[in-house]
Amino acid sequence: MSGKDSFDAVGHNIQEKASVIWNVANSLYGVYKPHEYGLVILPMTVVKRFHDCLLPRHQNVLDTYAKIKHLAIRDGFLREASGYPFYNTSPFTFETLRADADNIEDNFLAYLRGFSENVQDILAQMGFLDQVKRMADNHLLYQVIVDFCSEKADMSPEKITTVDMGYIFENLVQRFSESYGEDAGAHFTSRDIIYAMCDLLVTGNPGGEAKTIYDMTMGTSQMLTCMEERLHQLDAETMVTTFGQEFNPFTYGIAKADMLIRGGNPDNMKYGDTLSNDQFQGFFFDYIISNPPFGVDWKREAVSVEEEARKGRRGRFAPGLPSKSDGQMLFLLNGVAKLKEGTGRMAIIQNGSSLFTGDAGSGPSEIRRYLIENDWLDAIVQLPNDSFYNTGIATYVWVIAKNKPEAHQGRVLLVDASQCFEPRRKPIGNKRADITPSCRTLIVRAYGEYKTADYTETLENGRTISCRARLMDNEDLGYRKITVESPLRDEGGTIVRKKGKPVPDADKRDTENVPLKEDMEAYLAREVLPYNPDAWIDKTKTKLGYEIPFTRTFYVYQKLEKATQIADRIKTREKSLMEKLNALFGKEP
Repeated sequence: MSGKDSFDAVGHNIQEKASVIWNVANSLYGVYKPHEYGLVILPMTVVKRFHDCLLPRHQNVLDTYAKIKHLAIRDGFLREASGYPFYNTSPFTFETLRADADNIEDNFLAYLRGFSENVQDILAQMGFLDQVKRMADNHLLYQVIVDFCSEKADMSPEKITTVDMGYIFENLVQRFSESYGEDAGAHFTSRDIIYAMCDLLVTGNPGGEAKTIYDMTMGTSQMLTCMEERLHQLDAETMVTTFGQEFNPFTYGIAKADMLIRGGNPDNMKYGDTLSNDQFQGFFFDYIISNPPFGVDWKREAVSVEEEARKGRRGRFAPGLPSKSDGQMLFLLNGVAKLKEGTGRMAIIQNGSSLFTGDAGSGPSEIRRYLIENDWLDAIVQLPNDSFYNTGIATYVWVIAKNKPEAHQGRVLLVDASQCFEPRRKPIGNKRADITPSCRTLIVRAYGEYKTADYTETLENGRTISCRARLMDNEDLGYRKITVESPLRDEGGTIVRKKGKPVPDADKRDTENVPLKEDMEAYLAREVLPYNPDAWIDKTKTKLGYEIPFTRTFYVYQKLEKATQIADRIKTREKSLMEKLNALFGKEP
């Protein structure tokens, strides 16, 4: 099986398993509206996954519990007995629950109460007990238990790996979000994009020691899982600790459940709004990987964010604040503030507005200035359009590094990977493009070589993929916005002066953007004075600005068609149209 076929097969298997689970909704129809199905299916999937993980050592836990239930501290013994950092002391299993339809509500509640507190916290966060009562009151609970007992709903680790289970959760969240009319992309980043981000982070920066990873908008935590997996592929001995924050209660619950199953510390998974309720104040991380929401306003968090900005360097948002209509650059700043000095690296997704919005001196421009003047912006990679499930617009991975190697210092690499993809055989939502392993390898090569170059490769199926990389000096991204003044003149055309200096004419005031590498006076002499010889620059009004000229950098001039060729084409078209009209009305040409 080729790399592309294997890539497709994994995605198909995940979708197939998720479809089987989601089909439980057939039993909910009528009592639940379609947008409510996830209220049952998501927590039930979490419970069943816990159940199937614990089942092989269930009797061992019961035997241990019988011996130590009189002790005040029992958690350690029971976790050891289960083999996981969670357990269930109830005698029930899904099979024994199915065997007693008459007492299904009492028995199922007893089963849920048997879970360790960390699991009960997850179910409480998801509001699951309310749904258990609702199902029981409407005579649905027993059938749902039966549905989850089917062989196709087997979620044991032997049948579904931890990573694949995470993607099944993601797929279920996507279905729930779409049926609820939510923005599915707020929770869901496909693994092809995540793997590309992981490889960009570790390129030239391998593991080999203890590493910490943080995702400030973790969704169901699959970015954390994939990054941990990648570090262990590089060095199985690397000690990896993951941290994440999420404000959606369902995805938070899934992330915490996933952490429990993987044997990590669930206390590192925090609930709350990252912008207004930072749960990791004072923490610094080796790696940050994140796909924050873009195009989402931060008006709800404005009071907290503005208070944080007033802290200056002690806060996360000192460099500047973006427009209240889009908070993605606030997440960018949050990540920068949490990178370890001298070692930290971040890969974060942004849309095109972060590249250029905001005039010189504005919040977005000052944020870009902060990154570039501190020499932390290492690279920006444009992803293929139609890479995400919920949008087809251009998206970019910003690679931020507080450990730039000497060859990267003072520079930024722009990589256009918009043509580095393979079309999906079957689109999922807006996603029509996959960054397959071959595509990822080419993107990582373009970044790793860190030079101006074009990269192409012809795949086994005959398709050509390509990347274009352009290396720029930091100064290439900056400009001075100068104010050009013209003198005020009286009715006779004489320049009006005050204290010997010409008075500026406010109606003729103009501004120009001058590249940082160019002298302002030389620019004035070349571009302005030949047409306005009395003009001058008011240097007290000069502002410094930064933008990333991605489109301009990769623009390829298309030679215009000759006028004669255009005219010939129009004549041919006119002749064809007239022939069709004459034929329609039965006229001779």
